[in-house]
Amino acid sequence: MQVKTARPGKTAKPRRKLTRNERRQIEAVIRQAKGDGKTHTVQDSIPFRNMFPDGLCRLDGGAFSKTIAYEDVNYRLAGPEDQRSIFESLCDFYNGYDPTIGVQMTLSSRYVEHGLEEDLFGIRPQGDDLDPIREDAAGILRFQYERGSNGYVKTKYVTLTIEAENLAAARARFARIETDTLNRFKVMGAAAHVLDGKERLELLHGILHPEGGRFAFDWDWLAPSGLSVKDFIAPSSFHFGETRTFRIGEMYGAVSFLQITAPEIHDRILAEFMETEGNILVTMHIRGINQNEAIKMVKRKITDLDAMKIAEQKRAVRSGYDMDILPSDLATYGGAAKTILQDLQSRNERMFNLTFLVMHMAATKQKLEIAVSQAASVAQTYNCLLTRLDFQQEDGLMSSLPLGLNRIKIERSLTTSALAVFVPFVTQELFMGGESMYYGLNALSNNMILLDRKQSRCPNGLVFGTPGSGKSMSCKREITFIILTTKDNVIICDPEDEYSPLVKRLGGQVIRLSPSSTDYVNPLDINLNYSDEENPLALKSDFVLSFCELIMGSKTGLEAIEKTVIDRAVQKIYQPYFADPRPENMPILGDLMEALLAQGIPEADRVAQALDLYVNGSLNFFNHRTTVDIRNRLVCFDIKGLGKNLKKPGMLIVQDAVWNTVTINRAIGRSTWYFVDEFHLLLKEEQTAAYSAEIWKRFRKWGGVPTGATQNPKDLLSSPEIENILENSDFIYMLNQAAGDRKILAERLNISPEQLAYVTNSDPGHGLLFFNNVILPFADDFPKNTELYKLLTTKPSEVEHAAETEA
Repeated sequence: MQVKTARPGKTAKPRRKLTRNERRQIEAVIRQAKGDGKTHTVQDSIPFRNMFPDGLCRLDGGAFSKTIAYEDVNYRLAGPEDQRSIFESLCDFYNGYDPTIGVQMTLSSRYVEHGLEEDLFGIRPQGDDLDPIREDAAGILRFQYERGSNGYVKTKYVTLTIEAENLAAARARFARIETDTLNRFKVMGAAAHVLDGKERLELLHGILHPEGGRFAFDWDWLAPSGLSVKDFIAPSSFHFGETRTFRIGEMYGAVSFLQITAPEIHDRILAEFMETEGNILVTMHIRGINQNEAIKMVKRKITDLDAMKIAEQKRAVRSGYDMDILPSDLATYGGAAKTILQDLQSRNERMFNLTFLVMHMAATKQKLEIAVSQAASVAQTYNCLLTRLDFQQEDGLMSSLPLGLNRIKIERSLTTSALAVFVPFVTQELFMGGESMYYGLNALSNNMILLDRKQSRCPNGLVFGTPGSGKSMSCKREITFIILTTKDNVIICDPEDEYSPLVKRLGGQVIRLSPSSTDYVNPLDINLNYSDEENPLALKSDFVLSFCELIMGSKTGLEAIEKTVIDRAVQKIYQPYFADPRPENMPILGDLMEALLAQGIPEADRVAQALDLYVNGSLNFFNHRTTVDIRNRLVCFDIKGLGKNLKKPGMLIVQDAVWNTVTINRAIGRSTWYFVDEFHLLLKEEQTAAYSAEIWKRFRKWGGVPTGATQNPKDLLSSPEIENILENSDFIYMLNQAAGDRKILAERLNISPEQLAYVTNSDPGHGLLFFNNVILPFADDFPKNTELYKLLTTKPSEVEHAAETEA
């Protein structure tokens, strides 16, 4: 290995000192590489010369390759037009590569062990009163996990291979190829990215270690260890001593090829291969044929068929038969060849050579044979044959690695449209890492839906559903997992007193706002930590203006002079608090009324008279300093007891309290979740609707995650300002919908009729999830024999039964 030295006059960059753990990992790799002192046949079997940090791989000869990972798209549930668009884009994808570029499509389904409680769900016992709830939640998640195929990680890659004189020339050409390829995936709606060198090595390590194992590697380790990159991905052993199988370490494998004997192939064949059980790796090596050569080849075939036809006719005449009677195969192939020639000459069709390989891995030979037979049944369903590669297992394995190398010369010539029928897309999955939470099972793949809304562009959310479809229960489930798996705060606006049992059981604070309650919230509370960029008094003045406008009930809003006298009074009443910020110096509505009367202006007196009902009258509930501690992580504002005249200002005051909490949490780097049930109540009044629209616009940059639950999407279309709430929500949880609402959602979110079927007469907890432009059907069936379910359910019969049981 050559090590470059620094140029004269320059200081060599010091090499990073390895940690003790890194040295141990390198020593383990060295021990495996040395083995018993024999030649490193395992490493030498891996067919590439070198891997570079940017992901460029040098193969034997002058070949270089790069790998691009791409995500799935919702092909299966797309409408006919969308499916046709994806198919045509796939045809353009293949036509975009000339014969000098090799294309290898790789679809992998590999079982990966997860530490369910720790690594996947983050729910661990804490030694407190919530441990029974944590145990219930972990058990439910484990139950849902085992119902699906979440142990299998499905990934998709395309590896591109070119010939180049040197490394620089290869990089220059790949720069253009990569950009074109990423753009083609973008057109199909599939997110894609180029793998760097470490990511490609990790991918190869996962394939070559089917039994599992952690990948440990760093580019800084190569020089001090004297190893190559192959040593970090090589398995303990290869064994190719048998005709039809091979072994990697303790695992058994077999590679087969697909004989395409059917005249037509269905676009579901690839998806069904990937749905079979066990570790499976499907590989398609595709290489374009020069258009002129392809036309000449087809013409030669037509000429040969015509010659055979003439020979058959002569034989028929000599035998006394009708010369128009020809063998059926000869007539069929002749017609097909002429159709192909017409397609090549007059349509956007090209000819490709395809090698289709399927590799299975299993712990025992018996399991391996079962897996192979399942895949063979899929092939037989589509009138194809899955045939084992006898005496070519090693070449089959190396050709299956995503390196762009094909050693199997079993090829089938296909036109572009025939090749594009092997659609690599089924349905998108949402299975995120980080602080992800459970949102149900994918109704198509039966995999869990794990999301971290805070990672989205705009985490704002909406929940739609007819009565009894599961809106409140879905919100309660999300609240529970927020409390159990994060350190975030949660605030709930509860108009129907449905959340109190859950909040109390989770150790939260229930604040009952009603004239008969002793829980007081001061609407004039102010937080001095709003922002360095904004004046907290200006923001508070804006709230007070909205509050006064609401209680005055003017259809035309406040007049300019009324706004002036209110702002002047606000400036005055906060001076004592700013001078000495103690709780007892916080102003209340009575102080605001006195400041207005002190101005001696008719407009100020008119506002003060409107305030009198809320200061000295029967609705003086809000003329008190705050008596509750809203610093609890989980706070529920129960506004069911507020009468008609108090409910409107009460909801506005709750929203202002949420703003206060959000600004406090922002200063310490903590997120605040805000759940509003019966969201349509806030949208009826102009002031609360405007405040809600402001929350949906600005909460993201303040660390807030608002969620509104309501029955009808049409509630969000009453004005352009309210309509922004729908447009600024990247998380929409759709349960059963009425016919009119389905039409609105289909237009707004571009939902196909096939997808709408999942929100038509659907069962409770079933529907569609819209997240970052991904639309998935989901099913969320919670086991009912748990304490957590009793806390989440809102069905009257089940709530009454739970109350009787506790009594």
